[in-house]
Amino acid sequence: MATKPPTGDPVQDAPRVEAVGHAAAGLSAVAHTLRVAQRQMGVRRAARTLLKVNQKDGFDCPGCAWPEGGERHAAEFCENGAKAVAEEATLRRVTPAFFAAHPLADLAARSGYWLGQQGRITHPVYLPEGADRYEAVTWERAFGIIAEELTALDSPDEALFYTSGRTSNEAAFLLQLFAREFGTNNLPDCSNMCHESSGSALIETLGVGKGSVSLEDLHRADLIIVAGQNPGTNHPRMLSALEQAKAAGAKIISVNPLPEAGLERFKNPQTARGMLRGTALTDLFLQIRIGGDQALFRLLNKLVLETDGAVDTAFVAAHTHGFEEFAEAARAADWEETLAATGLDRDAIEQALAMILGSRRTIVCWAMGLTQHKHSVPTIREVVNFLLLRGNIGRPGAGVCPVRGHSNVQGDRTMGIFERPAPAFLDALDAEFGITSPRHHGYDVVRSIQALRDGAAKVFFAMGGNFVAASPDTAVTEAAMRRARLTVHVSTKLNRSHAVTGTRALILPTLGRTDKDVQGGRKQFVTVEDSMGLVHSSRGNLTPASPYLLSEPAIVARLARAVLGPGSATPWEDFERDYGTIRDRISRVVPGFEDFNARVARPGGFALPHAPRDERRFPTATGKANFTAAPVEYPELPAGRLLLQTLRSHDQYNTTVYGLDDRYRGIKGGRRVVMVNPDDARRLGLADGSYTDLVGEWKDGVERRAPGFRVVHYPTARGCAAAYYPETNVLVPLDATADTSNTPASKSVVIRFEQA
Repeated sequence: MATKPPTGDPVQDAPRVEAVGHAAAGLSAVAHTLRVAQRQMGVRRAARTLLKVNQKDGFDCPGCAWPEGGERHAAEFCENGAKAVAEEATLRRVTPAFFAAHPLADLAARSGYWLGQQGRITHPVYLPEGADRYEAVTWERAFGIIAEELTALDSPDEALFYTSGRTSNEAAFLLQLFAREFGTNNLPDCSNMCHESSGSALIETLGVGKGSVSLEDLHRADLIIVAGQNPGTNHPRMLSALEQAKAAGAKIISVNPLPEAGLERFKNPQTARGMLRGTALTDLFLQIRIGGDQALFRLLNKLVLETDGAVDTAFVAAHTHGFEEFAEAARAADWEETLAATGLDRDAIEQALAMILGSRRTIVCWAMGLTQHKHSVPTIREVVNFLLLRGNIGRPGAGVCPVRGHSNVQGDRTMGIFERPAPAFLDALDAEFGITSPRHHGYDVVRSIQALRDGAAKVFFAMGGNFVAASPDTAVTEAAMRRARLTVHVSTKLNRSHAVTGTRALILPTLGRTDKDVQGGRKQFVTVEDSMGLVHSSRGNLTPASPYLLSEPAIVARLARAVLGPGSATPWEDFERDYGTIRDRISRVVPGFEDFNARVARPGGFALPHAPRDERRFPTATGKANFTAAPVEYPELPAGRLLLQTLRSHDQYNTTVYGLDDRYRGIKGGRRVVMVNPDDARRLGLADGSYTDLVGEWKDGVERRAPGFRVVHYPTARGCAAAYYPETNVLVPLDATADTSNTPASKSVVIRFEQA
């Protein structure tokens, strides 16, 4: 039987610390998953719903973007995916009576965990100017309010249209179409905060800003390097692919500042052997200092160059550009500097080199541990150099594998959610719809916050997500948001962003992935693109949480009609009534989506083309894959400071907190903990179990403080610390971003400790 939501916030003042885990999944994960599903959905609804997750005739998990493959299990989901589904398919409801009982000040004082546990929002609600709480509003009035504000702007560029990675291809395409017909490229998205660095590096070097591998490539690899990624928590279904690769003989090198249970051993809950013993995954663990990855790959490249016969000279000659300049820079790599930058010893690097030289097919996987530093783009370019040297692009079982987070974040970018769109995309869009899209660049996430702060943006519209909690420099972001004239959030559940509003605010409740979507008397489906460029359908099977919900495509279509009026020739009503008509238009605008409706109707969908992978063709400025040569960078710490990385707990997905435990790291009953190497802790006088304030240091001299964190002695790399976000986003300066990509540098925060 499902349970009621908590009435009060749980006390988090005294987190407990237990033994660190050394294996992921297994019986404990199954038991925990079933408990969460039962509390949110009840037994019968849970079974009915979970058995449709990631199935060819079911719905795409609203969690991560890891692909499913051809053969699927009956239970094709992970622990965190089940939690995401349970919170969306919950029987708990947030009604107008809830908002009447909880003024805005009360919501603002609650934790993100408590807000998320309240359930599905059932009605559109409105916060009038000067009011102290949200009130129910009709859809017609809600769209009228947005239209009033948008049409009153001095420029369309005073509006911001943010997109979360949960948004479907159809809704994303409509949103970018509406924004550009309205007159702006202000289309920030969650990619700006995560894999923007990957896209920037890959477009420059390979010509395609996406990964080049498939699941089958992982299964065929000789060597898989997992750098700056924790799949056991963030992409648990990836562990099955690593297990299969190991069974076929692959070796795995893990490169990370923290040991992670999921990369030590995977207890596959789909098999009896997996549940009992599991599979050891990592063959070599390189416990690197935060930000030392570019230096590591640069030295490895030097060592490959110095090894007779190690370079694929035929591939380099035929398919690459810039080799000589790169090779000169790589040969200058210094052992002592690399050891200082990485914290590794010589023997560990030489072991890695031996594994690299013994591999014909190598894949490098990475996530936020590589993308959220000042030097993230040159770091990822160095990874590409590493793969190009031995011909590991466009070869089966080899390539680049940036592991995306949210379930359709890659698809949203493919659909045109980008503040710096390619001219060819805009030309195709304009030709198809008879509009004139703006050609000047819009605002990304960081620049959107700056525009709100400076009064250059006045209306903020979010298609999903939790923008305030996800963004850096919490105090600055919240103050900027409060300067807006109107904030609008299309949401399924409550989150922190609903409590940090402009002068006026709206919450527009929408259908989730699990919900049936019926338009024009016919059941509709939407589509998504996974982390490896596979596009497939998603069909919910549950009766919606309320008859007052609208789908995301319907919300955009009605908003466009309210704002653009009869002067728009775009058939918005047709798009709302039949999503197939949206896909027909996508097929004529977006390359790779030709005959979209017919191809996505096939079970499992279809793969998008990828020129470097498919034909070793590189659509770069040079027409070849580009080697690059950038100076090696790594963070240097002042005395008495540590370098903090923000990260997720195991009971969390992005900013959604499912619970207060981090089972794999042994943290129970609270999230305000800072993990510090015991040697560093002793040097700094930080006793295990003591409490401290974390104080960020940045060149602007502004004090950024996260108070009251319990010190946990933890086996992280020397000189490094780790703590959960969003609690520590307050420490990340808005202006501390990656060069080129402008991604917040959330993995490289210099901190000092002050007694609480």
